Amino acid sequence: MFFALFLYNESIMISSLTCNEWYHAAETPWLWRRMCLQKWSFCNVSQLLSDTGTHSWKAYYLRRSHLEMKMKTGRSCADYTCKSLRGHKGRVVGFEYLVGNDGCSDVWKQTPVVCSASTDGTVKAWDIHKGVNLWSSPAQSPMQDITVDPVQSVVISSDNTGTIKTWKAATGEEVACFQSGSSKTTLLSFINKDSSFLMVGTVLGSLVVLTCPALSEVSRHVVCDSFSLNLLRSSPDKKWLFTASKENLDLSPKVFYSDSVCFPAEDEDHLCHSLPVTGCCAALFLPSQPARLAVIHSDGRFNNNTLSVFDLTMKESKCKKETQAQQVASFPVALSHRSDVILEARGSSALLVTDGNHLKVYTFKGELVASFEDHLQPITALCVDSFRVVTASRDLSLRILTWRNDPEHGLTLESQYHLLGGSFRRSRGFTNVACDYSSIVGSVESVDGNDVLKAYTFDF
Repeated sequence: MFFALFLYNESIMISSLTCNEWYHAAETPWLWRRMCLQKWSFCNVSQLLSDTGTHSWKAYYLRRSHLEMKMKTGRSCADYTCKSLRGHKGRVVGFEYLVGNDGCSDVWKQTPVVCSASTDGTVKAWDIHKGVNLWSSPAQSPMQDITVDPVQSVVISSDNTGTIKTWKAATGEEVACFQSGSSKTTLLSFINKDSSFLMVGTVLGSLVVLTCPALSEVSRHVVCDSFSLNLLRSSPDKKWLFTASKENLDLSPKVFYSDSVCFPAEDEDHLCHSLPVTGCCAALFLPSQPARLAVIHSDGRFNNNTLSVFDLTMKESKCKKETQAQQVASFPVALSHRSDVILEARGSSALLVTDGNHLKVYTFKGELVASFEDHLQPITALCVDSFRVVTASRDLSLRILTWRNDPEHGLTLESQYHLLGGSFRRSRGFTNVACDYSSIVGSVESVDGNDVLKAYTFDF
């Protein structure tokens, strides 16, 4: 009896010591750091976190895991809050995040700020956590496009008279004005060698490069004479600039080496390469391979569409420099709604293509690994980050999908849930969508002509 009691007490002591060792092991910063870097290998958070305190590895892991679970389920109002941002008296032509949270900055939980432009002639800034308008610009001609420069902390807009303006992000005060002379422009904010620029595509096919925020003209180049230059894309490392017109199936897109247009030399021509394809309707640079460009194009026949991938290089000799484009992949894509196709990517291998109400995921080599038909009407916009994909549709819903690794096909998507945007008695569907790490914003076309922004915030 005594011996049995001794063994029992001994086992309790061993169990207690073991639990105590496990507890201390679980509090080891090294363990939490390893878990963070294994789960979110795409995030370089090492310089932002300490071993103890509010911004410790443990706190980051627990907070981010909790937030991702809410974003992945998102089926009840307990997982997110929704606010309607009303104030524009016209159509919302575009909006962008000025301040947002990414995979690292959500440790501080910044208050997201979104800037929007409307045909009512105003630019507005919104605090989407509080659902309030921070400032509004004076009304002018109907707006056509909007972009932001977070580094310079300015918002840039263009209207249908060709007037381009920069606004202070904090107050909405006008900074500079430029008359482009074009009734329609396409804007792209661009940073090269720590200097900010604005790329402007005009309705007559010219690329105009301006400083930002002063809007002084740096250079001007004819890309597609007499056709609107309405497709501008920049590589992640800002060394390359893609330009094209979606108006003419016979035109070839051009790729500029950005230094030659941002810092032009008097005795040198700009460095430009015409891609050996025509009829471009969508393009992008792969996020993890800055010099790799994917283009959806056509040979002029509606049902004959191809996705081609090019690697861009700069060849230098003693006499001159020249750009080169080598095709590294090409495969057919079936499109029934070519004019509305959207092309996005994640990493170096996953390519996303929208076609009507379909979302398709291809590998870099053209293998179709997933196809979704979650929407009842065409997809109008697509937002992609390292954790999820958000699709916006005319059926007045947003669809959330999350990334997963398939053992056979690699990176693919898993459909999760819908977010609804209101009633068809008042609305005609979503027209655009954007997201940061912890929130989603979509623009809803209203029946009365006064569009609304819907903001969905996933709280910790």
